[in-house]
Amino acid sequence: MENKFKYSNDNKRYHTWNYHLQRKFGGKVFKVALNGGFTCPNIDGKKGVGGCIYCSSSGSGDFAGDPSHNILTQFEEVKERMHKKWHEAKYIPYFQAHTNTYAPASVLRERFEPVLKQDNVVGISIATRADCLEDDVLDYLSELNERTYLVTELGLQTVFDETGEKINRCHTYAEFLDGYKKLQDRNINVCVHLIDGLPGETTDMMLESAKAVAKLNPHCVKLHLLHVLKNTRLADMYARGEFELMTLEDYVETIVNQLEVFSEETVIQRLTGDGGRDSLVGPLWSLKKFVVLNEIDKLMVKRDTYQGVKYGE
Repeated sequence: MENKFKYSNDNKRYHTWNYHLQRKFGGKVFKVALNGGFTCPNIDGKKGVGGCIYCSSSGSGDFAGDPSHNILTQFEEVKERMHKKWHEAKYIPYFQAHTNTYAPASVLRERFEPVLKQDNVVGISIATRADCLEDDVLDYLSELNERTYLVTELGLQTVFDETGEKINRCHTYAEFLDGYKKLQDRNINVCVHLIDGLPGETTDMMLESAKAVAKLNPHCVKLHLLHVLKNTRLADMYARGEFELMTLEDYVETIVNQLEVFSEETVIQRLTGDGGRDSLVGPLWSLKKFVVLNEIDKLMVKRDTYQGVKYGE
């Protein structure tokens, strides 16, 4: 069946991150995941303790650089690992672990600037929370945005505050919208993260979260599967039988339903997450990442559907 989706040069019926970067920079670009040594307001006691219930001790930076090494050493180490897969590429340093704007702008400048000066770096991606955007930080992000390709990644996960309380997110959807608007007002690209399979959520709720985010028309989204990792509060909840894991079939159908409601111009950075083989409790089927992606492609072909077909409904 012919692929009529205009933001694709392969069989994908959604606007992939790889397609976006290839078109923007003229070749392969990959993210280099780093640990900037930050913490979070729901870890250090400002808003809560313990972090989000699904986060490992690395603060969702399990594949980031070694925090005992300085930023430039991390950059070289992770870059070389990635080059085993892609020999020729340009780079986007990705400050992934914890909340990477949870410090004064002077500290951010010390962490970010060294990697921006490295050869073949074409941008920077900064993972953070919508409630950690002080005025000095916003001014610095605006400066970065003038100089390079900046994407600020906001971990929303769900628009439902009752779920936010369950996962110890420690900020409301209204606070997210406030932070999102601050970035939009400064024309800063935003990537919104959503997690499917959170405790207590139905597939209808997951779709509602996607619809709400689609209305915001973000530059990018990441759609994650909930991973249960060892030594987390989520793992304890799962062991007590407090929620069930999504099946592959339910996840694939949910993702396709969500893709249909996003604008075709919104870049889809991710459709499933990574859980380390040694630390993953479940779902174990998620270890077969290409199987998951192939099943998504197959269902979209079966339905003859595309990203954006229900956008604005």
